Amino acid sequence: MASLTVPAEVPSVAEDCEQLRSAFKGWGTNEKLIISILAHRNAAQRKLIRQTYAETFGEDLLKELDRELTHDFEKLVLIWTLDPSERDAYLAKEATKRWTKSNFVLVEIACTRSPKELVLAREAYHARNKKSLEEDVAYHTTGDHRKLLVPLVSSYRYGGDEVDLRLAKAESKVLHEKISDKAYSDDEVIRILATRSKAQLNATLNHYKDEYGEDILKQLEDEDEFVALLRATIKGLVYPEHYFVEVLRDAINRRGTEEDHLSRVIATRAEVDLKTIANEYQKRDSIPLGRAIAKDTGGDYENMLVALLGQEEE
Repeated sequence: MASLTVPAEVPSVAEDCEQLRSAFKGWGTNEKLIISILAHRNAAQRKLIRQTYAETFGEDLLKELDRELTHDFEKLVLIWTLDPSERDAYLAKEATKRWTKSNFVLVEIACTRSPKELVLAREAYHARNKKSLEEDVAYHTTGDHRKLLVPLVSSYRYGGDEVDLRLAKAESKVLHEKISDKAYSDDEVIRILATRSKAQLNATLNHYKDEYGEDILKQLEDEDEFVALLRATIKGLVYPEHYFVEVLRDAINRRGTEEDHLSRVIATRAEVDLKTIANEYQKRDSIPLGRAIAKDTGGDYENMLVALLGQEEE
């Protein structure tokens, strides 16, 4: 379930634009007013605000926000204000610029989005960067990482619920044989993970556990980074809430908060399943996600995160 809260009676887009304009003017920026508007508008409403703001004031709202805000609060507001497909394109581009750990962001985008959302992200990437996501991923990765990531970001899976149980049985056997032999980057392993629907993979992995007495993830606990990438692939495809809980725990429960990871999860899931993720987080760590965030962050950044969690009144 989504955590985003939108008022029952939303002000007109013209009024929202006027209010945002007033937040930028005068002595200092009114961050509270910005949060009260942008953290409570859905993607379609935010898109209309951006269009109307540009038409009314001749300014790009994103550039205004960039000028007026700072640090982690600025980054969070900017990625939140983007359309979901633009946001994924931006996050993917940033990931291709960085060191190997950013490959997990590419896996996240490829595996936790719906087939259509991934296509839209690729189209937005192409429009934004004048090249394809596949092209950049192939250029910026090597070896087994490239072998897995390129087909993942290129995939267009069947999105329905129908499964072939005979196929699930056959492919669970293939996966068991390859993983038992530690042939983690075998072509067949990558083919199955990169092409099968989420429903089909779920059936395959259920059969794997029933037939071989162990969850496939238990057999992928090697410290090797490629194996960790395979784990992230499977979790993102079949257990996305668990995947995001792990990202949040890693971002919060450590010395020094990983703000980029925290912001990414909150911004990308607030309109999708953040309430479900927050419930799973509390089950895992026995502390509400909002409280954990409040302990590790502060100021306008904390206020924006908690607003997107739908927990401002707690």
